[in-house]
Amino acid sequence: MSRWPSKKAREVLAALLRIGWGVKRETASSHKVLSRPGWRDYTWAFHDAEEIGPRMLARIAKDTGLTPEDL
Repeated sequence: MSRWPSKKAREVLAALLRIGWGVKRETASSHKVLSRPGWRDYTWAFHDAEEIGPRMLARIAKDTGLTPEDL
């Protein structure tokens, strides 16, 4: 069993904002560029109601420092 649960994209984005990520810029669509000091910029390309599965959450965590406890 994965240690990552499936979550809505809005919940994951809120968790990223809580751990120090900020929106650097956003487009008219769902794309946002997130930034955090000491980390490379991360492109967020999910609609709010979209379900993000465990595998994708693990990839996001690798690039952002997100942990299951942050959710």
